[in-house]
Amino acid sequence: MHYLDNAATTRVADEVAAVAAEVMQTHFANPSALYAPGARAEAVIRAARTAVADSMGVRPGEVIFTASGTEADNIAIQGALRARSAWAEQIVVTGFEHPAVQNTVSAMEREGWRVTVVRPDAAGHVSLAKMVQAVGSKTALVACMHVNNEVGTLQDVAWLAREVKRKNSRTAVHVDGVQAWGKVPMKLSATQIDSYAVSGHKIHALKGVGALYLRRGFHTMPLLYGGLQEAGMRPGTENTPYIAALGKAVELMQKNRAARGHIKQLSDQLWQGLGELEGVVRNSPPDALPDVANFSLPGIRSETMLHFLEQREVYVSSGSACARGAASHTLQAMGLPASRVDSAIRVSFSAENTAEDVRALLEGLRQGLETLARARR
Repeated sequence: MHYLDNAATTRVADEVAAVAAEVMQTHFANPSALYAPGARAEAVIRAARTAVADSMGVRPGEVIFTASGTEADNIAIQGALRARSAWAEQIVVTGFEHPAVQNTVSAMEREGWRVTVVRPDAAGHVSLAKMVQAVGSKTALVACMHVNNEVGTLQDVAWLAREVKRKNSRTAVHVDGVQAWGKVPMKLSATQIDSYAVSGHKIHALKGVGALYLRRGFHTMPLLYGGLQEAGMRPGTENTPYIAALGKAVELMQKNRAARGHIKQLSDQLWQGLGELEGVVRNSPPDALPDVANFSLPGIRSETMLHFLEQREVYVSSGSACARGAASHTLQAMGLPASRVDSAIRVSFSAENTAEDVRALLEGLRQGLETLARARR
């Protein structure tokens, strides 16, 4: 099998699965309980929180655990807006956010918030200067992805946060960092970013666990009410096994820094091979993160090529998995013609991928282009 859809999800690492299984059996007590088994479960969570915080360059007390990156985005966005509803009315957001942000902002717009969207250009870049320019005295929130999940664009979110705060210090700055975590060096405490969402299953942890950085002193409000778990921002008994597994995944991620060079080699191999295939059009910007490669095969629908590759056990996607097969929101926002949007392919790497995976993909694409072209004729 040649799995090349790691932006959708990654394989759970063996060591991570082992930690989850062990904690399920040995640390099953409620972490809030006052007796010793509860204290041991709490210690497991505390260790994982420290690992996550270290990976972001923040304090452990600034990290809360969630069930997903989507939940983390919702807590950050809706919480910031609730806390600013007395004086603010506007949200500024990029035009190519993940559905977790895009659809949350759309829901807030239906509740009366005024939304300013700054769309990416045809090369896949968003003008951060235009986002800052859109900020006014009644801007509650600015939201910007760190790395786009469909084309791999890297945004200078630290610069954005600094300039937004310079214009309106009360405006919250939220970053969806799901595709950047573990790939882009970060020390969030050195920035003016207020909140930063990440997800476990993008770094070889389990689905069903994520985390959210909330800067100390950041004015926000919870979405749910209940117990005092996670500083009252995410009430409910903590999922100790999944949190422990996330901590282990972060540990492995931190150790595996050499993977960055390996992934760059795979990306270079892919783009070189694509350049030898007739009709391929690049959608990812040249300065995109190497982990994501997006290109189009005009004249051949994405779904058709995906099924052709699937028969050869090569697995890629046409865009965000959360869109469930719909046309790429990002490519549409970039203003690309329908012929490119409808024929787009997204390849996304992890450290587990090999040169053989890329060769299998390129051969599958070559065969697919020949076979499907003959079928059209």
